[in-house]
Amino acid sequence: MNQSLREQQLREKPIKPLFWQFSIPAITGMMVQALYNIVDRIFIGHMPQNSALAMGGLGIAMPLLFIMMGVSMLFGIGSGANISIRLGEKDHPRAQKIFSHGLVMLAISTVLIVLIGLWQTDPILRLFGATERNLPFARDYLRIILIGNLWNTFAFAFTHTIRAEGSPKVAMTSMIIGAITNTVLDPLFIFGLGMGVKGAAYATIIAQFLSFLWSLKYYLSEQSLMKIKWPSRFNAGVVLTIMAIGVSPFFIQIAGSVVGALMNNQLKAYGGELAQSAYIAFAAITQLFFMPIFGMNQGLQPIVGFNYGAGNFSRVKQANKFGLKVASILTLVGWVGVMLIPEFLVRLVTNDPEVIALSAEGLRIFESAMFLVGIQFISNNFFHSIGKAKISFILSVLRQFAIVAPLIIFLPRWFGLKGIWLSTPIADVLATAITVYFLLKEYRLLDELQAKKLLDTSQPATSD
Repeated sequence: MNQSLREQQLREKPIKPLFWQFSIPAITGMMVQALYNIVDRIFIGHMPQNSALAMGGLGIAMPLLFIMMGVSMLFGIGSGANISIRLGEKDHPRAQKIFSHGLVMLAISTVLIVLIGLWQTDPILRLFGATERNLPFARDYLRIILIGNLWNTFAFAFTHTIRAEGSPKVAMTSMIIGAITNTVLDPLFIFGLGMGVKGAAYATIIAQFLSFLWSLKYYLSEQSLMKIKWPSRFNAGVVLTIMAIGVSPFFIQIAGSVVGALMNNQLKAYGGELAQSAYIAFAAITQLFFMPIFGMNQGLQPIVGFNYGAGNFSRVKQANKFGLKVASILTLVGWVGVMLIPEFLVRLVTNDPEVIALSAEGLRIFESAMFLVGIQFISNNFFHSIGKAKISFILSVLRQFAIVAPLIIFLPRWFGLKGIWLSTPIADVLATAITVYFLLKEYRLLDELQAKKLLDTSQPATSD
């Protein structure tokens, strides 16, 4: 699709078909992307020996994976959102400058994370709640994943910048290639070669490398609007522009890492290794329902960002409202499934009877307000897509640090393990109410901007 046609569609095509045009490839990509972690957990959860400890080890490693993903989001989503806005403003040189600076920052930050992670693996894992029995599994998995992060960071960031250019199918294909590869290699390495947790990690980083190669091929071809090249002059202001938008999803991941570490430590104190294994089991189930919403966010981002940059404020509001509607329906369906058949869902992830029993009980409580989560995800994406990352940041930090973390600390003192499970639905109710307040306030501002634009264009020009 050439540049002018992409821009014409973003500017003029009806919102509903445009939403599905951009979102279906992204949703498909995110669903298969979910297979990276979920397939690992499924196969590890069905290992003939030590499956519960191995599952717990993966759960201990997750907070550091959140940090690595956060860096990719800081510069990947930050670049992608800015590129969409600049293309909407027809400022292509600025879009290219943003892309180039984003790549430089990704390279620097990724190398630092990998070096620190490999140097301090065990202390970090103990900080995140590892026990002496599940530490070896967490260590084996994490050290291999860290090496793969050298290319996975770029693979992930490229999906956002490619989609920002208006090529969602290319981004989707990259993610599908990786997910299918991981699904095929997992049983071969884990069971066929008897590599266990290490096999799952090797399968993942090989799959990520193939995704990276596919995205790189796009940027080395004539298809892409952006080109991989070193910035002619490094500009700190451009980096700050990228980070201003990327900081919100970055802190969402960092907050998730902190809360994950806190959660693992509280689970260790109030439920032991079995509770840690149960948490990672039902977390895999909920991820299946949330990934499509992340795909919708990726589909909405170029639509919302482009039209906001172009001054089409009514289309911005219309697109986000439709996204909220679809996301709410999806989370309601997920909530019904979690409430009615939790044990069946958990059995898909693990065959350990004790983990199944504890996970099924915890899943119902933990996701009892799941039907509200879509509003939070879509709204956070909306604010950073229009360049108002400060609001998105406030909402994210408020939920994780001001609501969830204190609940995880204090509720178990009165309710034990059940108090840990209760922390999330209570936080979801409070965070959704606050999010809706900010969203309605922004909608009123968009209405005012649209009315002002119509008034300005309707007034006849005057001559001196």
